[in-house]
Amino acid sequence: MFSRFFINRPKFALVISIVIMIAGLLAVVSLPVTQYPDITPPQVKVEASYTGANAQTVEETVATPIESMVNGVDDMLYMSSTSGNDGSYTLTVTFKVGTDPDQAAVNVQNRVALANASLPQDVVRRGVTTQKQSSSMLMVIALTSPDESLDNLFMSNYSSIYVEDAIARINGVGSASQFGSMEYGMRIWLDPDRLQAMNLTPSDISSAIQSQSVQAALGQIGAPPVSSDQQFQFTITSKGRLSDAKEFENIIVKTSRDGSRIYLKDVARVELGSQTYGFKMLVN
Repeated sequence: MFSRFFINRPKFALVISIVIMIAGLLAVVSLPVTQYPDITPPQVKVEASYTGANAQTVEETVATPIESMVNGVDDMLYMSSTSGNDGSYTLTVTFKVGTDPDQAAVNVQNRVALANASLPQDVVRRGVTTQKQSSSMLMVIALTSPDESLDNLFMSNYSSIYVEDAIARINGVGSASQFGSMEYGMRIWLDPDRLQAMNLTPSDISSAIQSQSVQAALGQIGAPPVSSDQQFQFTITSKGRLSDAKEFENIIVKTSRDGSRIYLKDVARVELGSQTYGFKMLVN
């Protein structure tokens, strides 16, 4: 009976069909539609480094304070961590499916900030990073030097400066990172026999480097309040942090009563190398 009404009025039925079709097209354009719904739980990764510490020390001084604060963050399912003998620490926090990864990263970062007061100063000084990550990899890229004129250290730094940031800016990419990342660092290889002969310890060397390689604010000359005849004002600049291996070699680590000096090059070998040698990257 109801269908006969539209059969006898085909123009009216056609108009209703057109209106429904237009409404459907508008809905397709305006309504949020997910082509690939979230099926994997989002993850947030926390990384820290404690130079010179073994895995047990990292677990006791870094992992325990951070994990006690992060535990129980909103929408968290579980978390897992790794403490390495090279002083590295990685915490992966997994959240429920559908959780906003940006908000999850903010929540974890706020919890990590509460643990900074309990962390060693070396860890805080190097920084604790918190970033979201995907639980699956989209692509793996290997950078090589065909003529073998460039070493792994150069290729790793080239990737950090020019490749990773460009990939991370691509729409849809969560993050880009390296396996076994290597960065330039001033390596100081101490000679234990010479240290003992000159009655020095590694802490003495560290204190000398920190005190003589520092960027200091030296102030200004002619800054107010000054006399009325002062016409110029100058900002004092200094050398600041050392950047060359020879400059580090000439750091004074000890001065004797007779005025003789012991330089860093007398008790150590200094070179510009990698911050860590815990990884080796190979292709095929």
